[in-house]
Amino acid sequence: MLSDTSGLHHVTGIVGAPGPSVAFYAGTLGLRLLRTTVNYEDVLSHHLYFGVGDGEPGSVLTVFPDPTGDPGRVGRPGFESVAFAVPPGSLGYWRDRLSDRLSDGVSGEVPGDVSDDVPDAVPDGRGTSMPSADAAVTGIGEETRFGDSGIRVHDPAGTAVELIASADPREPWAGGSVPPSAAIRGLYGVTALPTDPYGAASVLETLGFAYEGETSDRVRYRAPGDHATVVDLLDRDAPYVREGPGTLHHAAVRVPDRAALLAWHDLFRERGYHVSRVKDRHFFHSLYVRGPGGLLVELATKEPAPDGPPGPGLADPAVAGHATELYLPDRLAADRAMITDQLPAITDPASASDPASASDPASASDPDLDLDSRNDR
Repeated sequence: MLSDTSGLHHVTGIVGAPGPSVAFYAGTLGLRLLRTTVNYEDVLSHHLYFGVGDGEPGSVLTVFPDPTGDPGRVGRPGFESVAFAVPPGSLGYWRDRLSDRLSDGVSGEVPGDVSDDVPDAVPDGRGTSMPSADAAVTGIGEETRFGDSGIRVHDPAGTAVELIASADPREPWAGGSVPPSAAIRGLYGVTALPTDPYGAASVLETLGFAYEGETSDRVRYRAPGDHATVVDLLDRDAPYVREGPGTLHHAAVRVPDRAALLAWHDLFRERGYHVSRVKDRHFFHSLYVRGPGGLLVELATKEPAPDGPPGPGLADPAVAGHATELYLPDRLAADRAMITDQLPAITDPASASDPASASDPASASDPDLDLDSRNDR
């Protein structure tokens, strides 16, 4: 039976070496490393899951590390950035935290960024560009984002990551490196660069997203849920996407169960969309669809897969903190030694000291509103 999606399930990107990504997402951003597992299409490559708390759908970013891959290029049809929700009043804390850490070399190259908001890059000596701390932490102005305020940074591979001040109802993960009063609540949304914004809009409307508003080159759609509901479509010139580190591979929306997936599969086939078979991803079932506009969208179940962990989230219930040990489904158990020998160990980010998390921003004044010259363009 078809039912509208209530919002995003997860977002997946491609990064370089796994270590810097773990340091950025779990260390700097304070997310929980929910799972260290493998790419089921290439079991000699990691697949890392980051999120909040127990990894409820709508809180999760996953990454495929590709240490030897050529840098990707952000472009059409693809996803330009991923956004997380942070509490209102916390952006000043985040600006200070990120500026301090980026000045220590946390960020990395920016592959073909089309947002034009990372000026004054400085050479890193390897033929790429590393943004300086001041350039890398940029403001998002309310007038260009439908009342949203936020800041924008890039991860070590160059993926654009935004933190949006939002009255999000979800609880943060209290075990991370960021005080709960400022900690990320989960996904807020994604920004996409379709080849045809009207075609991409028709796919979103089919899934249950509703038009909310637009500016000169940005159109906002929102799902009917209470979290991780925003997809922005950019109508601007951009090169064609080149998949690789620093790009987002796909965005997934949440559906109830496998029966819903099968119904969506039939509908997409009737409409002539490119749609995959239903796949067992061990933690959930899913399918992929590429419709008008060219964006790759996954539909993923909130219901766990029968052969996977029971849920309710994607976190490992046997681990209290960061899940750095390699997790493999039973069907790969016989190959554990071979797989482990080919993959680098993942270091627990909690083992490093984190002076930036010592002060709680709840008692500090909030410079969120001082975003004048750094607004998103």
